Amino acid sequence: MSQSELRNFEKSMAYHLAPAMLGIKPACLMSMEKNKDGLEENVELFNSRAYTKGMKLTVLCECKSRKLLFLYNEKLLSDRLADNRVRKLLESFGYDSRMTLEQQLERLSGRISASEDFPHEIGLFLGYPVDDVTGFIRNKGRNYLLCGYWKVYSDENRARRIFNNYDKCRNYLCNKLAQGESIYQALKIS
Repeated sequence: MSQSELRNFEKSMAYHLAPAMLGIKPACLMSMEKNKDGLEENVELFNSRAYTKGMKLTVLCECKSRKLLFLYNEKLLSDRLADNRVRKLLESFGYDSRMTLEQQLERLSGRISASEDFPHEIGLFLGYPVDDVTGFIRNKGRNYLLCGYWKVYSDENRARRIFNNYDKCRNYLCNKLAQGESIYQALKIS
């Protein structure tokens, strides 16, 4: 893998995954070209270093030309999926409450691969408020109050604050990389 490939991968991560990397979101998604040079090596490198911070980057699904990467913080995501309201909604999508985190991610991956559209429960994995996930389902993606990182159906002011914090995370990491730091230096990962 060339230095240029590594740098471009880090820039994509900083832009798309910053809130999860900085610990204010349980998970984030990033789509990459399937045949991108160095992709597997970059994922392996990140995982070999980021595990000390409880982060893992995995391929959630692949199509003909792209891979959908899923970055998650194991503790934050486990806590999120254990929440009573989240667990109940996941059960309505066929997730068993006794599933491990890995089993839940396998189920999500299978549902994404088997569907033309994203399964609605992905919002729960990404930390979206339960009321917004159910609002999206009920309204078929229409009649939202605000559209940002997700479509908002409940607490618009709270969502604006969260969106602002996500933007701050993105700006922070992108600026660190623009100043010459690696993603690992910016995240203080040795």
